[in-house]
Amino acid sequence: MSTTDLDPQNLLPQWSAQLETKGGLKLNVRPAAPEDEAEMTAFFEQASADDLRFRFLSAVGKVGHSLVRPLIEIDHERTENLLAFDASDGRLAASAMIAADDKMEDAEVAVMVRPDLKGRGAGWSMLAHSCDFAKQHGYKSIHSVELGDNSSAIALEKEMGFVAGPCPGDASLTMLSKTLRAD
Repeated sequence: MSTTDLDPQNLLPQWSAQLETKGGLKLNVRPAAPEDEAEMTAFFEQASADDLRFRFLSAVGKVGHSLVRPLIEIDHERTENLLAFDASDGRLAASAMIAADDKMEDAEVAVMVRPDLKGRGAGWSMLAHSCDFAKQHGYKSIHSVELGDNSSAIALEKEMGFVAGPCPGDASLTMLSKTLRAD
């Protein structure tokens, strides 16, 4: 893959999608770009304390520049942040961050949905899209790390075929894994 291929503007057609959730929500998905900082900041400002805790796996006060920049200034090779915009109002509806390990064999995913859109299938659709993305990249498996009390995310991931297990080194976390290809 050439450096030109990694330019976010060149990735938009390749990794963009129009999704319709089970709840009828229409989403326009594309990779994040540095120009998304204000939109990402507004997205996190709408989140509850629990939403932020579940996303960042610890208590987080205000999500500002230092947390948002790494989510939008990504390499588009080992890391991708897929942003879903609500087709009805153009606002950021969900984010799915996918990060591969050093061997480019396994990836971790973290999904967050705007509070007013929960229960409409955005989390499911973004997780499914992330699994497809990871599979197309040739990853063997995809993982999600959840706080043990994030029962809705754990249930959704199990429903999608992820298998839950303990997270090494931290009993408060649950590791959910899904095999994408067998070797």
